[in-house]
Amino acid sequence: MSRCEIPDGLQPYFQEYDVHTLDLDRDADLIIQRTLEHGTWDEVRWLFRTYGGPRIRTFVKERGERLLSPVTFNYWRKLLGIREWRRSPFPTAKGEVWEPKASGGSLALKDVGLACQKSEGGEYS
Repeated sequence: MSRCEIPDGLQPYFQEYDVHTLDLDRDADLIIQRTLEHGTWDEVRWLFRTYGGPRIRTFVKERGERLLSPVTFNYWRKLLGIREWRRSPFPTAKGEVWEPKASGGSLALKDVGLACQKSEGGEYS
């Protein structure tokens, strides 16, 4: 295990962690995910120097769909030439949590049964 020096520009994206205790091996997925999602080109170059292309490609292929935003995942998937990847086991895509109810302007949270009723004034209660 080796301690790592996260680039200063990335440190705000690790607010819930003590960046001085992050480990390059143990926390690799976390570091790769945050850097691909939020890093500048210089920080991405640091990432590729630190982990190498094959390790980052494996991350995107194995865990990218679950841990990266859809836009970021598709960007890196295409840039790295990944044609097959491990699909998320969850059928609901991000942003598609709410589905309209057939009756009277009410919305329901899929698979949970929560509902909001729309009042005549256009507000939900």
